[in-house]
Amino acid sequence: MSEIYSTLRKPLILGNKSYADVTADIAQPLDRKPSLPWWIAFLVSFSMFILGATAVIYQLFIGIGTWGLNNTVGWAFDITNFVFWIGIGHAGTLISAILFLFRQKWRTSVNRSAEAMTIFAVMCAGIFPIIHMGRPWLAFWVIPYPNMRGPLWVNFRSPLVWDMFAISAYFTISLVFWYVGLIPDLATLRDRTVSKIKKKLYGFFSLGWNGSNKTWRHYETVYLLLAGLATPLVVSVHTIVSWDFATSVIPGWHATIFPPYFVAGAVFSGFAMVLTLMLIVRKVMHLEEYITLHHVEAMCKIIIATAGIVGMAYMTEFFTAWYSGNEYERFTFINRAFGPYAWAYWIMFSCNVFVPQLLWSKKIRTNLLFVFFIVIFINVGMWFERFVIIMTSLTRDYLPASWASYSPTSIEVATFIGSFGLFFSLFLLFARLLPMISIGEVKAVLGYGKNNQQ
Repeated sequence: MSEIYSTLRKPLILGNKSYADVTADIAQPLDRKPSLPWWIAFLVSFSMFILGATAVIYQLFIGIGTWGLNNTVGWAFDITNFVFWIGIGHAGTLISAILFLFRQKWRTSVNRSAEAMTIFAVMCAGIFPIIHMGRPWLAFWVIPYPNMRGPLWVNFRSPLVWDMFAISAYFTISLVFWYVGLIPDLATLRDRTVSKIKKKLYGFFSLGWNGSNKTWRHYETVYLLLAGLATPLVVSVHTIVSWDFATSVIPGWHATIFPPYFVAGAVFSGFAMVLTLMLIVRKVMHLEEYITLHHVEAMCKIIIATAGIVGMAYMTEFFTAWYSGNEYERFTFINRAFGPYAWAYWIMFSCNVFVPQLLWSKKIRTNLLFVFFIVIFINVGMWFERFVIIMTSLTRDYLPASWASYSPTSIEVATFIGSFGLFFSLFLLFARLLPMISIGEVKAVLGYGKNNQQ
């Protein structure tokens, strides 16, 4: 009976690979010298990072007066980028933890890169609240450690403190989860390398892995526990970020829909970024037999589902504002769609609601060029979502006398560009130094749908 069902399954890995083929295909690129395209991409990314670092250093000396903030708009580009990057980091934990617990085997080809993307995105996100403080050298004050400053403690009612706990917990668990998953592959690299330096480094970080049955049992137990621990973080982290807005009394923010709305949006944007990177990696590193159309289709289906949730949230906000009878809420959402930032709202709505509907077509889902452009539009739309939420509520508050517009300065734009430079620089280094696909997990699914290949 199992043989009958296996003929109905699509193989996850193409090419009828053996275990040795998997090891060679994934590990051999690490032994070769970086190619010219890699160097070009890395130099461009690193230059972007240097630009952003220079902007951050400049604003540290001059102050956040270098930003376009004013008395009305106290949150702007920095918090927009913070929420954007936190959202990008959600897909990694979802793919790794939740899909692992639900025994979704297609995750094995993309989970390693998605986990790395999560770590790098959270690092980018953490930059913005720190520099937003104005005195980032005092950022350690938000850590509740025993101090000699008398009764001075952190303000536990401050969203900054909530963010600190959420981000640090999420980053720590994600990093440990990613590293534990790497251990078997580090041992594989240790055993096959001829470089003494690499052998020592791989040997140190593989923690004496010997591949025995007992070692694998302990590894699988720890991995399962970490997956169970990481799963609530997918929901809790962006829920806490949404509370930064929802616990205020500002029209357009004070809404109970924000936690599920933000979580769905984070998964939506996270999967879009995973697909963006995976489609490039698939082509550049010749991993077409490991990252197949089946993987792309599975991620596209999750994007369709989360796009529907996000679109429903947009419409629910408008309905709730109208039904509430609150003139301030009504004005806020009319202002979003038809006010001075209407252009940003319709970019957001078009990219996040209309464009993903194209993925209902199987022809489009299996056309990688179309998918690539669609996920680029989604990334743009999700950034504008955060921009619209912040700008439209702050620029038009309760008193028309205090209304003000906002536009980012060159320092803010350079800082944002620098965060992308940091993200892509770290991802490119990861692609050169560590296996982008989990060798051990891919070997475990080689028999999935194998009869189809024969």
